[in-house]
Amino acid sequence: MNSSTGFSNNYLKYLTELISQLDRKAIGNFADLLLQSRDSGSTTFFLGNGGSASTATHFVNDISLGSRQFEKPFRAISLCDNQAVITAIANDDGYENIFLQQLQTLAKPGDTIVCISASGNSKNLIKAIEYAKDNNIYVVGFTAFDGGYLKENCDLNIHVPTKIGEYGPAEDLHMVVCGLIGSYFREKFLND
Repeated sequence: MNSSTGFSNNYLKYLTELISQLDRKAIGNFADLLLQSRDSGSTTFFLGNGGSASTATHFVNDISLGSRQFEKPFRAISLCDNQAVITAIANDDGYENIFLQQLQTLAKPGDTIVCISASGNSKNLIKAIEYAKDNNIYVVGFTAFDGGYLKENCDLNIHVPTKIGEYGPAEDLHMVVCGLIGSYFREKFLND
């Protein structure tokens, strides 16, 4: 067996171990929260940096479009996607404000933010969480490592128990939950 095959075997075995540790109840609660938000017409905002920004965008795609619920849609927005807005805020007021200022413009009490972060300590997420807490906005965290600030300050947490610095497995498992939720909604609405 060559070294890349051995690494692949070990990596996939590790992912399997991590999947077995995911909190199924928390995942179910998150799916229920999204359904409640849809029913109430509130908005769910997804936030993240780097690979987690891609996960945020993918979540929005799978929930809002993948569910095919156009008469009564999920109102989901990724705050990672508008480059003009992000670069204007970062240039004028600092990168730590890119999510805060979008929430100040778009969010209302009763909405939800979903913060996706392996470390849970990104300054721009912390500012968004503080704003949410002060404005009756529910906070969901997708974390890894030790969870950081996000894990300690969210209302619902889905945690991937990786070692600090294991971004690949953390981001992989966040995407597994994304795929799971999207698949659940497609099946649910197909059978309703």
